[in-house]
Amino acid sequence: MATPTTIANVSNPALTFRPDPSTIPTEPGCYLWRDRHGRVIYVGKAKQLRARLASYFGAWSGIHQRTRGMLETARSVEWIVTASEVEALHLEYNLIKRHRPRYNIRYTDDKSYPYLAITVQEDVPRAMVRRNPRRDGTRYFGPYAHAYAIRETLDLLLRVFPVRTCSQGVFDRCERTGRPCLLYHIGRCSGPCVGKIGLAGHRELVNEMISFLEGNTDEVMAELTEQMHEEAGRLNFEAAARLRDQIDAAQRALAKQTMVTSARDSFDAINLHEDEYEAAFQVFSVRRGRVVGRKGWTVDKIEALSSAELLGRFLLELAMERAGELPRQLLVPFEPADRETLEQLCSELRSEAQDGAGGVRISVPQRGAKRAFLDTVRDNAAEAFHQHRLKRAKDFNARSQALNELQQALGLEEAPLRIECYDISTLQGTNSVASMVVMEDGLPRKSEYRRFQIRGVAGQDDFAMMNEVITRRFRRYLEEQAKPVAERKFSYPPNLVIIDGGKGQLNAARAALDELGIEGVEICGLAKRLEEVFLPDRSEPVLLPRASEALYLLQRVRDEAHRFAVTYHRTLRGKRMTESAFDEIPGIGPNRRRSLLDTFGSLKGVREATVEQLAQAPGISETLARTIYGHFHADMPERRNAASRSSAERTP
Repeated sequence: MATPTTIANVSNPALTFRPDPSTIPTEPGCYLWRDRHGRVIYVGKAKQLRARLASYFGAWSGIHQRTRGMLETARSVEWIVTASEVEALHLEYNLIKRHRPRYNIRYTDDKSYPYLAITVQEDVPRAMVRRNPRRDGTRYFGPYAHAYAIRETLDLLLRVFPVRTCSQGVFDRCERTGRPCLLYHIGRCSGPCVGKIGLAGHRELVNEMISFLEGNTDEVMAELTEQMHEEAGRLNFEAAARLRDQIDAAQRALAKQTMVTSARDSFDAINLHEDEYEAAFQVFSVRRGRVVGRKGWTVDKIEALSSAELLGRFLLELAMERAGELPRQLLVPFEPADRETLEQLCSELRSEAQDGAGGVRISVPQRGAKRAFLDTVRDNAAEAFHQHRLKRAKDFNARSQALNELQQALGLEEAPLRIECYDISTLQGTNSVASMVVMEDGLPRKSEYRRFQIRGVAGQDDFAMMNEVITRRFRRYLEEQAKPVAERKFSYPPNLVIIDGGKGQLNAARAALDELGIEGVEICGLAKRLEEVFLPDRSEPVLLPRASEALYLLQRVRDEAHRFAVTYHRTLRGKRMTESAFDEIPGIGPNRRRSLLDTFGSLKGVREATVEQLAQAPGISETLARTIYGHFHADMPERRNAASRSSAERTP
């Protein structure tokens, strides 16, 4: 259990101040360094907090260059005591995910890998391809290197295990109409929506598919072969031919999985390639001796870590992300730091996620097939590292150039590492909304995006709307500044505020900042017509070169703000249009409206439903169903008559 936080002020980043060692506990725990705004810039873990923090206050020459950069930025440090090293590991992971500290190493997926997902938590499970795993009880297999590979595998598996793959909307429609979709007619679905197979039978098919994907292939192949011979013995040759085709499909699905070991081992093989500043990790998942998935990560080595410490941090990241899929064995090229603690944490996570499954062992193979396979994983990591380097060099240089050009063009004191852009979206003064998007180091920070509904402005007054939005955002900033550091959430000021608009919108935003007394925040406006950049104290706009990286950055952040605002505006407008369609129907309030939309999926579904179908929705009586049907179909005879008259007029 974590103890209350203790805070020690560090007034001089050059280590001229040192907290009293007697105030620092000797137990395990985590420590957090904060900057002058109270933002967490580094999170660390220690077996013994006093000894670990003392290392930061040693001789300046003995501190790594990257650690010096963190200490020069820091203004305070705090620590949290935990009951054990395992709890400290867990807490460190959660704190890093929550605060995303600037000086902690950062893991980035090479790309969005596709998985084969089976929604076992649903009454009628569904198999699908999904790129972003969710912790909702779904079973995931993979990841696969290419989407086409997983789709081909799924198509082959459906020939053997025809489970449901349709969306919930298609399933509900087929269930209402009593007619199965095309997948049933071509043999890719067993038809649970129309009762062609019972829920228990469909669940058995799902379990067989999962067993096959987990590597239990011999039992499946033997069972299919036995059934084929039985059907042939009964002279039921059509059924035997179908089973033969299923066996062929299963064999082709198996052929897509590379065999690694003759023994039916299950493990994850992890290896890396690194230099002083970056590293690339590759993880190959082997189940029952076959490679069933792979995934890659790249790492910015912002903090100074040894290879063993880096591998230990990565294993923690992997364990927390894939707790439900952890095998009993993890193969690594060398022993990681805190190996025993990591094994204990992985075992606990696996036991919780997999209902008491056995512990996890971290192994370093020295020879044989597993060592050779680890070398193959290392080669893949080296190739991924070089590809990332080529792309990163181009992207990083472009971002740095854009920020430097923007600083010089606008006369800023420092490069705008945090940029906020605001845009208004309205339709003739109705459903007016605004968006705020954030760029940090030239990259989108989507977790910091915000949306605003305009409350205090009537009609189409863009200037007043912009004033309201800026006032609300920075009033919130001032409120957060008044809170204790540990309770602040969204309290970091931007280096540069960009207003989507010309001189009028810019002046309205500047007036809001002046009224609140905000200082140290630069502001500019970007007009769409000639891409002119307006500054508060200059009568003439700044015209950036058309091919400059700075202009491209401004356009990108402005377009992102516009997209975010328009998306929100359309969402609200569509919601209110749907609500208004029911407002004229007597007896339909919010609860019955929600019941109808949940039952039929959309307003269109309600319009197309019959009286009998409407009466089946919760809370809808037969009398009310007739009223609803009559409301949506009152003008249908007139429409048909008008269409008939128009057709007759066109007939010679």
